[in-house]
Amino acid sequence: MPAFLYEKALEPLREIEQHQNQHLRPGSYGANTNFIGTMRDFNAGDDVQLMTLEHYPEMTQKFLDRLCDEAMEKWNLVDCLVIHRFGDINPNDPIVLIAVWSAHREDAFAACRYLIEELKARAPFWKKETTGNKERWVHDAPSS
Repeated sequence: MPAFLYEKALEPLREIEQHQNQHLRPGSYGANTNFIGTMRDFNAGDDVQLMTLEHYPEMTQKFLDRLCDEAMEKWNLVDCLVIHRFGDINPNDPIVLIAVWSAHREDAFAACRYLIEELKARAPFWKKETTGNKERWVHDAPSS
């Protein structure tokens, strides 16, 4: 149940395939649910050219690890994988990957949704957007 922070580009489908091939026994799961979040080119009525995600590495890693542990405890999961980008991110770049494996889809769907909602609500990331010729810090409100 690893969690990773990447400054480099993220290739979500490749990450899922590699994780399955390297860490999961074939036949050990019946469901795989994933969420891939990408950067929009708009926010709050403005065009966004760039987003910079900042974090404190040890604090953020500890949070992501704890979040994975919580999901593993709440649902009957075989494994979960969380990867989150930081640094400069361009529109359409994948920012976050959440993948969950379980014997049954109900647990996989519930855990995947829990992981992204908790990550969005509590993760220690700070977002700065570049819109036109200005920069602004973004303060997200929880959303569905």
